[in-house]
Amino acid sequence: MLCLWVGVSTLAGCIEEYEADIPEDDSNLLVVEGAICSGKTNKFILSRTQPLNSTFSPGSTPRMVTGATVSVRGSDGSEYRMQEAGGCYTCLIVDLAPDVDYYLHIETGGDVYESVPQKPIRTEAIEEVVAVQDTPESNIDILVTPAEPSEPTQPYYYSWTYDETWEVHPEYTTNLFYDTVEKKPVFKLYQFPERGWKDMASSTIMVGASQNYEGQHIRRLKLYDIDRGSSRVYYRYSGLVHQRAISKAEYEYELARRQASSEMGGLFTPQPSALPTNIRCLTSKKHVIGFVGCALNTSEYRFFLSPDDFSIYHPRQPDARIWIEDPSEAVCRQQVERGLYLCEWITPMNSPTGTLRTAWASRSQLDVRSQGAYIEEPPFWSLEENTSY
Repeated sequence: MLCLWVGVSTLAGCIEEYEADIPEDDSNLLVVEGAICSGKTNKFILSRTQPLNSTFSPGSTPRMVTGATVSVRGSDGSEYRMQEAGGCYTCLIVDLAPDVDYYLHIETGGDVYESVPQKPIRTEAIEEVVAVQDTPESNIDILVTPAEPSEPTQPYYYSWTYDETWEVHPEYTTNLFYDTVEKKPVFKLYQFPERGWKDMASSTIMVGASQNYEGQHIRRLKLYDIDRGSSRVYYRYSGLVHQRAISKAEYEYELARRQASSEMGGLFTPQPSALPTNIRCLTSKKHVIGFVGCALNTSEYRFFLSPDDFSIYHPRQPDARIWIEDPSEAVCRQQVERGLYLCEWITPMNSPTGTLRTAWASRSQLDVRSQGAYIEEPPFWSLEENTSY
């Protein structure tokens, strides 16, 4: 969605300045977000710009366009019709022909819109993705290097997104369970999962150009960084970088969108109808916001990070469990009724105070699912080496 911020490479030579001429009298413009890609499910999101008297900010709920007719069409007569779910339009495109021009066709609100037909662009593989921490106190930088281009005299343009997956552990673990019938602690293995995983997709699009690189070969371009104190890198972390070759026009659109957003405090305040676009309204002179790229393929690279390879800030937290000394059977039962679970049962012989000591924790402290994690191991988690797709 266009409400997402666009992250652009800040390396010298990778950014061209753009001065947006923004009119103030356009509103309710159609916003199109997405790209035509071969070999994957294509997704396009349609929305409308905010009214001029409203304040747009990242995280605002966009005005989604529902009930539209959307399809990808080819100059060879092919057509891929999209299914809609709440303003999101999707379809699977298995193969695009390299010699066919493709475009997006939209019918909504009595108007017809089409993107400029274009042949799909082939994307090189990703040579490597590396993680670098300059000092023990630095964040961890994620750097990408596309494969060497086939034409070293021609400029290349790319866009990148990424997905993250990381392992999470519970705050505490326990193999004990207080049996209110037997009135004593019993061993109960595997009552809570030992670990889980969380996922997150990037909310940014990064773009880069090759002009200032030797042989037009981009090397070690920073995509994003991870705070060394983030829980994402406490255990094991995996990133999946998606790379798509784009045209110079799409690259310039992304730069202009970035600059319009930063200059106006919000992408659609006022409405940036002067942004470059390759989408036109065939039935009126209405402006459109968006740029539809077309890719013959996308490249991906999965990498893994281990905390042993970096300086990770993982401070030990104070014990947040509830400790009760010499509890009666009634007190133990009360903890169970409160939804607490027995974690420690230290007999007087082993207790420094010579009395029974018990510790209790809540489900949220013991079950990673309470943190929003899932417990089915991702199929790629068993991989031991980085992999290019």
